[in-house]
Amino acid sequence: MKQDLQQLFANWLQSEYGEEFSGVLSVYQGSELILAQAVGYRNRAERLPNLPNTAFALASGTKLFTALAVCNLLKQGKLNLTDTLGSILPADLGTIDPGITIGQLLTHTSGIGDYIDEDQDTDAQLDHLYRTYPSYLWTSMDYYLQMMTSLPPKFEKGTEVSYSNTGYIMLGLVIEAVSGTSYQQFVTKHIIKALNLTHTGFYSLDALPANTALGYLQDDETGAWKTNMFSVPIIGGSDGGIFSSAADLTVLWNAIVSGELLGEAVTEQLLTPHAVAYAEYDLHYGLGVYVKQGAGKPYYYTAGYDAGVHVQSAYFPEQQLSVCVLGNVMDFDPYALMANVRAYLN
Repeated sequence: MKQDLQQLFANWLQSEYGEEFSGVLSVYQGSELILAQAVGYRNRAERLPNLPNTAFALASGTKLFTALAVCNLLKQGKLNLTDTLGSILPADLGTIDPGITIGQLLTHTSGIGDYIDEDQDTDAQLDHLYRTYPSYLWTSMDYYLQMMTSLPPKFEKGTEVSYSNTGYIMLGLVIEAVSGTSYQQFVTKHIIKALNLTHTGFYSLDALPANTALGYLQDDETGAWKTNMFSVPIIGGSDGGIFSSAADLTVLWNAIVSGELLGEAVTEQLLTPHAVAYAEYDLHYGLGVYVKQGAGKPYYYTAGYDAGVHVQSAYFPEQQLSVCVLGNVMDFDPYALMANVRAYLN
C-alpha cells in the first residue's frame, strides 16, 4: 500500500491539480503512520520548510470541531437537535428566524442569510467585510452578529439545503450560551485537551507558535507572495480558522469513529447522512461532516478553503485510513487527489 500511495501522491504533484501545492500529505492507518510528505515552505521569507508535523489553518475544516462541540452538549443532555435559536439565545436576532433548530444549523438546512454566501462572489463579499469590519477585530462570536442580523433568509427553514457560514457562527453562540464559556475555551477543553491534541488551537495570526504554517497569497501580476494576515480573521471562530496538524487530525478521526469522543449513539447521528449537499457528487451532510457516498464504500471528510488556505482531511472506515491534504496556498485541487485515493482503495 505504501508504495502505491507514494506513486499516487507523486503523480498528483506532477499533474495540473497538484503542481502548485505547498503543504503536507499524510496517510495513517489507525495510529500508524504509513507515509508523510512535506512540500514547500511554512515561512517563505525565512525559507523554513513545511514539516510532516507542521500545523496548518483549516479554514472551514473548523466546522467539524464546532459540530463535535455541539454533539458534546447533546451527549451531556444539555442540548437537543430540535432546540431552537429563540429558546437558547438572549440576543436580538433581527431577521434570523428564532424557530431555526440546532439540527437545521448543523445540516445547512436553516435557510439563514449568509454573511459569506458561497453561492455568490465570495471575493467581493470578503473585500467589503474586511473594509467595514477590520480582520483584527474578529475576536469574539458576538462581534459577528452585526454582520448577520439584517440579512434576509435564503429560504424557509427545513425546505432546502445551502452551505452556511452564518449557521455555524450561530452554533458557536449556542455553545457559549449553553456552556457559559467562550466557544474557543469550550472546544479547547472538551476536544483539544481531552484528546491531547498537541498542535491544534485557535492561534492568533500575530502570535503563531513554532512550526505553524503561514498562509500565502500570490499577486497575479507580479508573482510576489504575501501572507494572509489581513485576509482572514485574526483568530478563528466557529465557522473557520482553527489550526491543526495531520497527526492531530488522525487522533481526532480515530476518537470520533471509535466512539471515544462522543459515545456510540451520538457518533451515529454525527456520521449519518441528513441532507443532500451535492447530488451530482453523491455527497451528503452529516452533522458538520461530509459523507461521500456513490460508487465504492462511503467515507467522511472535512474541508476548508480561504485566503492562503486549502485543506481536506478524510477518513476511510473500511481501511481505517486517515488521509490529510493540508496546504498553505490555494491553487491546487485536493479533491482530485482524494478521488484517486478512493479509487485505489476500492
